[in-house]
Amino acid sequence: MTAARAFVSLIGAGPGDPGLLTVRAVEALRRADVVLFDYLANPELLRHCPQAETIYVGKKGFSEYIRQEDINALLVQKAQENGGQRVARLKGGDVYVFGRGGEEAEACARAGVPFEVVPGVTSAIAAPAYAGIPVTHREVARSFAVLTGNTQEGDAHYERLSGVDTLILLMGVRNLRAIARDLIGAGRAPETPAATVQWGTTPRQRTVTGTLQTIADEVERAGLEAPAITVVGEVVRLRDTLRWFDTGPLLGRRVVVTRTREGNSDLAGVLRARGADVVELPLIRYAPSGDLPTLYRTLSQLGTYSWVLLTSNHAVEELFRQLDEMGLDARAFGAARVAAVGPATARALERHGIRPDFTPGTPGAAHLGGDLPASADARILHLASHIAEDALEEALGARGLNAERVELYRTEPAEPTDAELQALRDADVVTLASGSAARALADLAGTDFPVAVMGPQTERAARAAGFTHVTVAADATLDALADAAGTAGA
Repeated sequence: MTAARAFVSLIGAGPGDPGLLTVRAVEALRRADVVLFDYLANPELLRHCPQAETIYVGKKGFSEYIRQEDINALLVQKAQENGGQRVARLKGGDVYVFGRGGEEAEACARAGVPFEVVPGVTSAIAAPAYAGIPVTHREVARSFAVLTGNTQEGDAHYERLSGVDTLILLMGVRNLRAIARDLIGAGRAPETPAATVQWGTTPRQRTVTGTLQTIADEVERAGLEAPAITVVGEVVRLRDTLRWFDTGPLLGRRVVVTRTREGNSDLAGVLRARGADVVELPLIRYAPSGDLPTLYRTLSQLGTYSWVLLTSNHAVEELFRQLDEMGLDARAFGAARVAAVGPATARALERHGIRPDFTPGTPGAAHLGGDLPASADARILHLASHIAEDALEEALGARGLNAERVELYRTEPAEPTDAELQALRDADVVTLASGSAARALADLAGTDFPVAVMGPQTERAARAAGFTHVTVAADATLDALADAAGTAGA
């Protein structure tokens, strides 16, 4: 009998770029109790499931670390353990495109374990696209076929493909010479353009081009190995015009993006779009306030303040979480006016139904304190971390204004894994978006590497912590910080 909660999600992890994971896949990972992931699933995706037990069941090329039959059995076993568990099977590319997902689904069906299939972006389409090669084009290709290049999986019957404009070969690097010879023997012209893309959609992407007759030599000369796909057809000629990803200004540059464990980094997406090899490193984590009685007493009187100041996105989220715990909502603000430190914090407030009464023209705590339109007798509340910097209070004090600061949450050091620490040591540049991140990074790994920072306040904190190679973003935007990451240390 199948346990009541048993459920398996067969998830296509996409071709490598973590930004190509689907929203549905993220939801399934967040609900998972156990995650089985393979060699081609980007480890970055595991940040979506910090609550889950993770099990590596990788297969690489012709060397199988675990047999497919054993993976099938493990899926069922984990789903049925502990009265039933939600299991996510994270597979590179798409579940059913040469991914043997059908066999895993059949194993679940035989065992009576409910399952779902979450399709993924297949490398057969994505890798050529990132290399500037559309698999179809109105003028040169109206059809395509996806083939396995693994000759162990049977006869390809290449003569049946004579009318297909574009051929896409997966898992074919080792057999490329023989495949090209067989395609020519089946009638494909030797001068047909061909391209091989290794590690498509990732900062490690490399592409070589040639013809069907020469592509094996070009791949061997360049030293390309699996994972790679080969495209054969006239569409390859479009690469010189349509290539975009491997011309990115940050291609191959390793950038460590410091963040909180709970947060998602929009900066990482901007950097990846420019070709950077991004590692998201949690340096700090958030914990509940250490003085809940004072916090609850303050929140119960929120409407008695003239101004409530919020200086981070997390402050907004924690504030509404605590209000919910108390059985309150946005109406608790009463007549109090609300100020946000910058546009991102303002948007966080708006998601909770509060449109800020004031946001400084230049984001930053010092600008908020210097420009806040408060009267001399205003009662001002600053809800923040226990280690929030004093820039806001100092700017208010210079104007004769006083603010009551109450601990809304605590900021504590995170504990990076050995792999994360190694990535930090290998980085070309590290981005810092806050003073607390600068101090945490200095405590964790020292200060002997370039950093890119957003804003003068974070620059001061970084220099005070001991960093000397500091590049400051031209303005308080993610694009500007990405620009700074491109020049830092160069």
